Amino acid sequence: MMSQCFIMQEATEDILLKVTNVCALCYGDIYIGDTIHYDTQKYHYLCQTCQEKQCELMNSECEIVEDEEGGLFC
Repeated sequence: MMSQCFIMQEATEDILLKVTNVCALCYGDIYIGDTIHYDTQKYHYLCQTCQEKQCELMNSECEIVEDEEGGLFC
């Protein structure tokens, strides 16, 4: 897990009411007590599943690393 890329928190009533109650990527509902992750690069909250998927795509500088194959100029 890349701690510099995400801040793990427990979803509170305050966060759900004042910030968001859905994941920024999958738009799944977030409930009080859920483990959520604040993306320090894009400034939004992700559910556990989406955070894990993002970590698999990121390098050590929190940048998404795209596959170089399949581009416009293959």
